[in-house]
Amino acid sequence: MGKTTIKIFAALIFLSVSIFAQSTAASAQGRASSGVRRDSLKEGFSREGLSKADSSSLPADNKVSSDTAYYVMHKSPWGAVLRSAVLPGWGQVYNQSYWKVPVVWGFIGFYTYYWIDQNKKYRNTINDYTGGNKWGWAPDIYVTRRNFYRDQRDLFAIYIGIVYALNMLDAYVDAHLFDFSVDEDPRTGASMLQLRYHF
Repeated sequence: MGKTTIKIFAALIFLSVSIFAQSTAASAQGRASSGVRRDSLKEGFSREGLSKADSSSLPADNKVSSDTAYYVMHKSPWGAVLRSAVLPGWGQVYNQSYWKVPVVWGFIGFYTYYWIDQNKKYRNTINDYTGGNKWGWAPDIYVTRRNFYRDQRDLFAIYIGIVYALNMLDAYVDAHLFDFSVDEDPRTGASMLQLRYHF
């Protein structure tokens, strides 16, 4: 069961990362088209490679005024982490990634349910053994069952901790990438962020 659980967990993480990458690109593109100021580094500061319309907006000496040379983040990464630490999913709401909240709560709820279930079985096994061996089993069977349920309970507690930590990490990264734009390159019309897989 351990290897299967790890494989399922790894597949879910890969799926979450894939969906995260797609949603971040789509939301960044939506924010860029809604009037959020674009990154001045992507605009290009020289006249080479720009069309006539683009180069007409540049000053004659190819210098950019000081007001476009700085970058101000709209979301605080540590604010998102603190929100996610207080209430898992709150950092995702702060970053406007609403679809991630049910995913976080789903994982935490699933693992909490199984933690409670394994803890009940662990307690029942202890009570059966100390209550006079009502099933007539050998004592080592009770010890084996007790250790199994205790180990499973502890494993689900570790899973809850991992989901909690990933929730905070996701909020931190998503706040950093909130203003990230994947607009098309004005010279080629191609997407500026491309992901390729080679098998």
